Amino acid sequence: MEIKDCTRDGTVDLHGRPAIASKTGKWKACAFLVGYEAFERMAFYGIASNLVNYLTTQLHEDTVSSVRNVNSWSGSVWITPILGAYVADTYLGRFWTFTVSSLIYVMGMIMLTTAVSLKSLKPTCTNGVCNKASTLQIAFFYVSLYAIALGAGGTKPNISTFGADQFDDFNPHEKELKVSFFNWWMFSSFLGALFATLGLVYIQENLGWGLGYGIPTIGLLVSLVVFYLGNPIYRHKVRKTKSPTRDLIRVPVTAFKNRKLQLPESPSQLHEHEPQHYINSGKRQVHYSPIFRFLDKAAVKDGNSGKPPCTVTQVEGTKLVLGMLLIWLVTLVPSTIWAQINTLFVKQGTTMDRSLGSSFQIPAASLGSFVTLSMLIAVPMYDRYFVPFMRRKTGNPRGITLLQRLGIGFVIQVIAIAIAYAVEVRRMHAIRVHQITGPKQIVPMNIFWLLPQYVLLGIADVFNAIGLLEFFYDQSPEDMQSLGTTFFTSGIGVGNFLNSFLVTVVDKTTGRGENKSWIGDNLNDSHLDYYYGFLLVISTLNLGAFLWASSKYVYKRETKEVDESCIEMESKTLEISPLGLQV
Repeated sequence: MEIKDCTRDGTVDLHGRPAIASKTGKWKACAFLVGYEAFERMAFYGIASNLVNYLTTQLHEDTVSSVRNVNSWSGSVWITPILGAYVADTYLGRFWTFTVSSLIYVMGMIMLTTAVSLKSLKPTCTNGVCNKASTLQIAFFYVSLYAIALGAGGTKPNISTFGADQFDDFNPHEKELKVSFFNWWMFSSFLGALFATLGLVYIQENLGWGLGYGIPTIGLLVSLVVFYLGNPIYRHKVRKTKSPTRDLIRVPVTAFKNRKLQLPESPSQLHEHEPQHYINSGKRQVHYSPIFRFLDKAAVKDGNSGKPPCTVTQVEGTKLVLGMLLIWLVTLVPSTIWAQINTLFVKQGTTMDRSLGSSFQIPAASLGSFVTLSMLIAVPMYDRYFVPFMRRKTGNPRGITLLQRLGIGFVIQVIAIAIAYAVEVRRMHAIRVHQITGPKQIVPMNIFWLLPQYVLLGIADVFNAIGLLEFFYDQSPEDMQSLGTTFFTSGIGVGNFLNSFLVTVVDKTTGRGENKSWIGDNLNDSHLDYYYGFLLVISTLNLGAFLWASSKYVYKRETKEVDESCIEMESKTLEISPLGLQV
């Protein structure tokens, strides 16, 4: 084995031997991963996109309870990756955490398929009158759902970062390939979601829920077999720190102990290892940034902590996490808007004319497929046309900066919710004109009126969902990239919980006394337009908060080893762009 043919980022194979650059990693390794991502997304969206209908029609829950339960479960699916990422970064590594968690995920899918298939696990109906679900039936169903959430906690943050690990950042060619990785990774995810919203939803409502859940379960098992066939060519990153999250506690504690000390005039006087230390250890040196300066006191030499001071790199790692937290906070409202796709948008669609021809009824949840279709069309256009065009204009390898990408997505999302509000106003007008009052009466307004809001949210996701995943991976401290991507997943999770909270509060507040709730069981006698108007207001305010937060953010600057005799600074300029976002 020639050393020069080994990867330069220190990755190894499953047995701990140095990975051979020419035989491992890159897109040929990722080909084994994308199948799992597609089938896992098919399974998730096959459940999420129609769960509100299953809860109301099969378990006979009311609208507010079903929306709350869908949001709680979806939120858990996106929150549990914090635990999975911590286990991966601190103990097991990405591969083994994924392996254990994927088995839990499949077990949950098998249980859920059983729950919707066996008559003994579903409420019975006699002469059109249905009994309430028993405690055992409810318990088994929700245990199955939350087993899936637990499994997703270990798979979601690790499969995408494991895929990104297949590209060597120290190799210019592979680094260029990696620029497109997250775009095409999400493309495979969208394919799975498309099949779920187009095919599985129809199968569930017309051929049976058991078959609708059984298909993705089998697909998930097949994709796992394919995943493990790729073992010989996978690259694995070696953990360089036993507890990467320790610095997040040590740095602020040390800074507090040194709070009365004076900072030196020059950042170069703060404590830092020599560059050779980072070359020898294989770690990356992160350079000083002039934000959150109160933390700089942790790196003051001769401090009061009684222990060696923190290095600038350690301090900057903590600053990065604080900066990402600031951006994370302004992603919560957009995640709340996204939660409407699988909840209120679906219930809204069930009240409208869904006829296609004389006999075919479009499942309301299937309109979510247009979100995915717009993504599938927009991703190649973004990667093949938009990025090269903007790259020539800006000189940025990504075409535009990560925060500019997010900003564009958030603007499109505000437009989408504005259209959703306008469409609902028109639906309410049709209800008044035709004097519709019954909950099952169909509003003479075609369901395709909802199409623009679905399409725009799909286009927005090409900018903000993919952009967020790449942003949190790219900006995370080196040993915390699994945990870093949980900023992305947890934002979606908290957004779902926030939506559940808002729906509950709005329902209870507006439905007091003799008043009509904005989100009642009978959407034909409610004021969903008021709720969408409320979402439009907070989305617009949140966009302003995002512009402010992005103007304060400073991108990570690292030193990377290029060869034994030289090092290379990877940095981003800190100028302010016309959008108010840092370039």
